[in-house]
Amino acid sequence: MRQFARWLALVLALAAAPLAAPLGAQILAGGDVAAGPDPVIDTENLNYDAWEAMAGRAEAEIANRNTSTDRLEEVRSQLAKWRAALLEAQSANSARISTLRQQLDALGAAPAEGETEAEEISKRRQELASQLVRFQAPGIAAEEAYRRANGLIIEIDRTLRDRQADQLLQLWPSPVNPGNWPEAAIGLSDTLLRLWDEAATAWTDPDARADLFDNLPLILGLLVVALALVVYVRAWVERFSQHLLTGASARGRNLLSLLASTGGVILPTLGMLALAAALVASGMPGEIGMVITAVLPLAGFMVFAAAWLGARAFPMTQDEDAVLPLPPERRAEGRLLAVLMGLVLATDLLRSAAMDAQSYSDATTAVMSFPILLTGGLILLRVGRVLRRSRELADRSYALRLLLLLSRGLSVIGIAGPVLAAFGYVQAASALIYPAILSLGLITLLFILQRLIGDAWALIIKSDDKGRDALVPVLAGFAMTLSALPVFALIWGARAADITELWTQFSEGFQMGATRISPTNFMVFAAVFVIGYMLTRLFQGALRTSILPKTSMDQGGQTALVAGIGYVGIFLAALVAVRSAGLDLSGLAIVAGALSVGIGFGLQNIVSNFISGIILLIERPVSEGDWIEVGGVQGRVRSISVRSTRIETFDRNDVIVPNADLITGQVTNWTRFNLSGRLIVPVGVAFGSDTRKVERILREIAEAQPLAILNPPPLIVLMGFGADAILFEIRLILRDVNFSLSVRSEINHQIVERFAAEGIEIPFAQSDVSLRNVDEIARALTPLLGGAPSGTFAPGAEAGRAMAEDTANRSPDLPAQPKDDSG
Repeated sequence: MRQFARWLALVLALAAAPLAAPLGAQILAGGDVAAGPDPVIDTENLNYDAWEAMAGRAEAEIANRNTSTDRLEEVRSQLAKWRAALLEAQSANSARISTLRQQLDALGAAPAEGETEAEEISKRRQELASQLVRFQAPGIAAEEAYRRANGLIIEIDRTLRDRQADQLLQLWPSPVNPGNWPEAAIGLSDTLLRLWDEAATAWTDPDARADLFDNLPLILGLLVVALALVVYVRAWVERFSQHLLTGASARGRNLLSLLASTGGVILPTLGMLALAAALVASGMPGEIGMVITAVLPLAGFMVFAAAWLGARAFPMTQDEDAVLPLPPERRAEGRLLAVLMGLVLATDLLRSAAMDAQSYSDATTAVMSFPILLTGGLILLRVGRVLRRSRELADRSYALRLLLLLSRGLSVIGIAGPVLAAFGYVQAASALIYPAILSLGLITLLFILQRLIGDAWALIIKSDDKGRDALVPVLAGFAMTLSALPVFALIWGARAADITELWTQFSEGFQMGATRISPTNFMVFAAVFVIGYMLTRLFQGALRTSILPKTSMDQGGQTALVAGIGYVGIFLAALVAVRSAGLDLSGLAIVAGALSVGIGFGLQNIVSNFISGIILLIERPVSEGDWIEVGGVQGRVRSISVRSTRIETFDRNDVIVPNADLITGQVTNWTRFNLSGRLIVPVGVAFGSDTRKVERILREIAEAQPLAILNPPPLIVLMGFGADAILFEIRLILRDVNFSLSVRSEINHQIVERFAAEGIEIPFAQSDVSLRNVDEIARALTPLLGGAPSGTFAPGAEAGRAMAEDTANRSPDLPAQPKDDSG
């Protein structure tokens, strides 16, 4: 049992190997690891003597060019802790200092030269001033020390960046030079011989051999588990994830298949852990063998993760909304290239673990690294060609355009990396090819997670069509992409200290006058403002639905009151948020005053509409629901905002009218105080009609309307005489002017019916035509009517002439024209 517990602890330790990989790489590179805990800094009572000693040692380490990179990183870490403590100490006694300043302000301004003030006030002013100086001293000292610590950190960062740049541009012997190959072959053979010697030495040791036989059942069991997890279980997981794609719900099956497919990474990696545990249990690996064994799980994880990403990016069955719409043969090639990229990373990791610790020459390292770099460059070049196959569909989505741009970058790196390595810039080539592979994997992972979120959201809202393109998945994907930016920076060579430094600078904020504004202030401001805004909306809702309906206030007044409370609530929420965040904006008063002049000229129309909106809400000449006419537009007022008013016309169109037009222009409000209004219907009858009879009929029709008000009664007016008719008007008051069109239509229908029954004619416009020169017209028509010879009239011509003369003689407008016999 004790033996099992020991091996279980070993397996758990190996399981943490991927997390400890950077530290292991640092050990392999020969770097020193800082030992011992960092000193604890008491932020309440800073020991400035300890700080001076620390700062002096840091300056000496920076001045020494032989100081190792790891030592500089350790010094920087300690300086960063001191800097954080000093930044916190700057705000010491801030509450007390604020109180003392308020007390001094209460005493008034200090007397000018030659003036005197009361002795008690002068004495009290001196006491408060001395207290203020005493309480400000720690903050001033902390600020000076903070500036020094920050300057030292900047110097260290600059030194480390210079060293990193020099390392990348370091020129090694060319790996394509055949003269360097024998030395590399000797190094490779030496590594293999050392591995063999370590295993042979362990085998010749009786105690080690006895432990091997004692642990043989455990070793065999671990090997069986490793074989099953790496080979058989991985294939079974892949088939199971494909089987899930035959489910009913599209989003559901994609989500389940994706989650199930992660077993193809987790389970084989556990199998590699079992293999590493079996090797350790055998006792055969020596120093180099143990280093290789330690990185085996991480190498396996790289291969399995690359295969999983390739299977997700280039699925066997093409999805309708796949990111890369490629034919089956290109998808198969993409899956193969993904596995090869994982093998490239794993091979370089194993090479580094086996050979870097032995401090071989640069020529040996260059020659052994070049085949891996060349393979990686060719794979990237091929991946770029595969991604460019979707060039014709690049306009379909923004993601495809990004992938097309990415393919070009991969092609460039695939060519530039091996060329640099061939010339001897092996580290520069490694800094291009391996980060490009890792970045491609991270981008693919982001796409997969974006789809996972979209499918999960589709299941939540139960909509397969809108889930992936909804706002929540898009925002989640955007946030996920932003959070991945530091990972991209680390992949491409940024130090973790650089990332933490950026975060420190961001969290510290910036200085504005005597106030330091940090993201914390903005978070407090946003939180308080959101709370105030929500409370305002809740209060508006309570007024609108519970309180105001029980009062006698009209609907327009209720709307104006609710809107006014909303504006006041938002203004108060902003003031309270500024106060709670501790933002002193007094220093911006001059700048704001200068900007307000220019902004006032540029936004004068908006300000005018804003003030007009406030006037509309206070005076309420127009309310929601009123039927108004402004600027030739008639309609019902649907909403009144700060800047404009929305009017709905008869055509159900929304017209946005600036509030200034409602204040400065002429507005007709048909329903402001009541809904009654006058309707005028014009009527025309033929000349000779009995006007009294017409008046009686029209009055009966008007009084019969249900919406007509009988007090005052409808009025029938004889307006005058037109060119074709005698003109009447029906004037009546309607209870609801909104129905004026329907009432007008009904009155016209009844007028037609009653006039037809009473024999009253409704006239229409007529025109009489008088012809001149009848003889010339008759002679012109002769060839067409009878074909008579010139100078004589055919019977048809005579008839035409007679008709023309008869028409001219009967014309009421013109006298008959004399007959022209001149021919």
